[in-house]
Amino acid sequence: IDLLAMYKFNRFHWHLTEDQGWRIEIKKYPKLTEIGAWRDSTLIGNYGSGTYDGIKYGGYYSQEEIKDIVAYATERHITVIPEIELPGHSSAALAAYPEFGCFDKEYSVATTWGVFEDIYCPSEETFSFLEDVLDEVIELFPSEYIHIGGDEAPKKQWEESEIAQDVIKREGLADEHELQSYFIARVERYLNSKGR
Repeated sequence: IDLLAMYKFNRFHWHLTEDQGWRIEIKKYPKLTEIGAWRDSTLIGNYGSGTYDGIKYGGYYSQEEIKDIVAYATERHITVIPEIELPGHSSAALAAYPEFGCFDKEYSVATTWGVFEDIYCPSEETFSFLEDVLDEVIELFPSEYIHIGGDEAPKKQWEESEIAQDVIKREGLADEHELQSYFIARVERYLNSKGR
């Protein structure tokens, strides 16, 4: 933040969720930080080496810490724009709350980088969860914008999910790509209803 201020940048895009860790306390969903903020190990060396250190790694920002950071940035004329990644890059969240995935399976926090097939299922329960998360995010960040990611969302699990296929039929969507647009637009409308 100090470097941003020195160079007269006035926006800090803070990427707070990812496959490798959930980094923001959400009080309604404590397992996001109890489970989703920690990976079992970290890749050592080059991608594909298969060598991991076996050391648990992670952490997260409490809501009080986030308030302090937002205030610190504001004093330096910097707006903090939080990013809550969806519908892909959701491995850490699904490790904590697997019921928001498309399948009854064990999800895990990623231990390397990349694009993973785990994706939020477009169920009503998932949308309720994301709205609850965004409600807490909105309270912490006064910025006009809340970033919701939207990139790198593999469609394989949606292709195989009865729930996803039912949403495609119900909404008259052409395919899983239109389902992603539906997913993003629905979350966007929710944020717009909150003035964001």
